[in-house]
Amino acid sequence: MMRILHHTETENCDNSIQFPSYFIAKDYEHTAKYSKFGSSGMRGLANREITPQLALNFGLAVGSIYSNVIIGHDPRVSSEMLESAVVAGLLSAGSEVVKLGMAPTPTLALASHDFDCGIMITASHNPAQYNGMKIFKKGMSFDTKHQEEIEDVLNKERFRYASWEKTGSLGVMENALKKHSETILKNTKSASLNIVLDCGCGAGSALTPYVLREMGCHVITLNSQPDGHFPGRNPEPDEENLSHLKSVVKATGADLGIANDGDADRMMAVDNQGRFVAGDKMLAFFAVREAKRAIAVPVDSSRVIDDVLKGIKISRTKVGDVYISEELNKIEGDFGGEPSGAWIFPRISYCPDGILAAAKLVEMLEEEGNFSTLLDAIPEYPMKRGAFPCQDKKIAMIRITEELEKLGRINALDGVRVDLEEGWILVRPSGTEPKIRITVESKNECAGLYKVAEEIVKGAIA
Repeated sequence: MMRILHHTETENCDNSIQFPSYFIAKDYEHTAKYSKFGSSGMRGLANREITPQLALNFGLAVGSIYSNVIIGHDPRVSSEMLESAVVAGLLSAGSEVVKLGMAPTPTLALASHDFDCGIMITASHNPAQYNGMKIFKKGMSFDTKHQEEIEDVLNKERFRYASWEKTGSLGVMENALKKHSETILKNTKSASLNIVLDCGCGAGSALTPYVLREMGCHVITLNSQPDGHFPGRNPEPDEENLSHLKSVVKATGADLGIANDGDADRMMAVDNQGRFVAGDKMLAFFAVREAKRAIAVPVDSSRVIDDVLKGIKISRTKVGDVYISEELNKIEGDFGGEPSGAWIFPRISYCPDGILAAAKLVEMLEEEGNFSTLLDAIPEYPMKRGAFPCQDKKIAMIRITEELEKLGRINALDGVRVDLEEGWILVRPSGTEPKIRITVESKNECAGLYKVAEEIVKGAIA
């Protein structure tokens, strides 16, 4: 008998992001906890929330539905442990399993085309103590329908145990990195730029430097050895974590700097002046060059997109690359992306690919010239983002909605957005962390709008 626990207690640890706030637990002495899928699969503290028991049952659930599975992992310390548990569950269910080894998430996604599904053991951009599982089918993240199917098997423990003679078999794929590299090089032109590359000690270390060098570039690498402790910097490639990259680009006179996150599904950049390129500006930069008919972007993306893309259908979705991919597939879009650094080129792949994005950026700059000059031609509106810890996001969002409705007409596609004459406010619960996020943009200054949003959120979570 299963019982749903709306668990509100979270635990603190150094540099941690507290979560998850929802578990499903079984009534026996050693309670097994099952994390609900978020916008990026299952994710939590390794060995505390994402445990081998959870991984085993996750493998059983997937194997109860899919008979042919490929699995890979990022370099996190806990990844091989969790992979072993998932594989045990898959084999117990009778699935044929192929191990990819340590590789970027987009490599796994590409390889999943030849299987019923693919499983990636990763926590992407989260700190080293986190890990998780994400599932792909034919190169795309599992949509809501397929995630719910897995959840249902987990919740009801409807596992399919194979008879002993039908236990699954285990194999190894050795050429996935080569195939991914060949796919990227086939779809990009050669270039001879000087690049500083920060792989963040993540899975991109195994591929990104080699692809850029094969294109013809001179590459200086930082943090380009896989290390699950992420000693060089935190995995998320935001401005705060890329100070070293910025200084090296400036000191060496490089044409640009490139950074990946822990599993290389994200890519962020630094221009030739050593300036971090904000996500919304990078989104606009790619969109102008890739969009021919339609694109998909999240609800928290800048109005700059609307101003630089005339005559292009712009679809806004919930925040999360799975929603971008679903929408691109639906509208047959040319490009999609998120300001967080997830860039999707659907002609090649529906999975965000930080290595492909790096190659595409290099190709564009080889043809068009000075990065900073090209960026300065794109409008930039003041924007501010923030996040506040919140254990009960559901109750907080009810209170927040009531207050935002007093300001104007709201849009509840993902969280609550209110558009005002001077700009817009978006308040939404994080899909991967116990936080309430604020995004504010104005064509003039956004400090006033942000203060309004901040006071509403603080009042709701007090």
